[in-house]
Amino acid sequence: MFYEHIHIPVMLSEISKYLIQNIYGVYVDCTFGNGGHTFYLLNKFKNIKIIAIDWDEQSLYRFNENKFNDRVIFIRDNFKNIKQILSNLHIDKVDGILADIGISSQQLNDLSRGFSFKSPRLDMRMDNRLKITAQTIINSTSANNLANIFYRYGEEYQSRKIANSICIHRKQKCINSAKELQNIVCAAKTRKRLNRRRRRTKIHTATKVFQALRIVVNSELDNLQQLLSIAPELLNCTGRVVIVSFHSLEDRMVKLNFKHNTCNGIYKTITKKVIKVSKDELNNNFRVRSARMRVAEKQ
Repeated sequence: MFYEHIHIPVMLSEISKYLIQNIYGVYVDCTFGNGGHTFYLLNKFKNIKIIAIDWDEQSLYRFNENKFNDRVIFIRDNFKNIKQILSNLHIDKVDGILADIGISSQQLNDLSRGFSFKSPRLDMRMDNRLKITAQTIINSTSANNLANIFYRYGEEYQSRKIANSICIHRKQKCINSAKELQNIVCAAKTRKRLNRRRRRTKIHTATKVFQALRIVVNSELDNLQQLLSIAPELLNCTGRVVIVSFHSLEDRMVKLNFKHNTCNGIYKTITKKVIKVSKDELNNNFRVRSARMRVAEKQ
């Protein structure tokens, strides 16, 4: 297929099924990334139009390769600004909003971005125009605040031990690479708990710390909250918002927002339970194992 050479988009069939209700509608892909979802939907539904949003400069390069110029508009911006983006395009309401709140394989594999454990950098910015990097946070934040970051955003239960270890190391030498940070985190975690954790899951020992840093650097939860707050105002009646998240903090936020709006008669429930990745998709792409999709429809 036309998108096989890029990052594999998650839950294509499920998103197609739940998002597109008006085959002549206008939709927003808040997280264009490498274009997998947008291009798939444009190819399947010949009469829809999509406003594609992403703040990563690399997404602009990928968009310029597309073959759907008359049916898609790309805006390089943070999706939290969706209302202003649509206003600038003279669009009041849309028929659906999609957000895939995850990091792409391409971003992980690009060592210059600082997301990978093996990276020689410690950056983690989704948008290179942001001023604060993970390196800044690691080398200038107090031990107490680092621990709070790791615990709150990464749900890392050895957060204080890791934070103290980081502060000891940076007194001797500035921590400049993701690889250095990974080694410090792995060494700091107690062997007994580390071994038990490895038996229960397949995630890397430093995953939660890296996740927490990425969330803080990019203000990911704040961005998502702003999107969820404004979405009902931007949807046509029967328009849907589809959110794919990859960890419990995001999913919990989406769940509570949808529940609140449903109770207030703004949304109606489309699926009783969270939608998870199919076994076939999981077999083809293990990285999407934690993906969770929730759907709400405007009343």
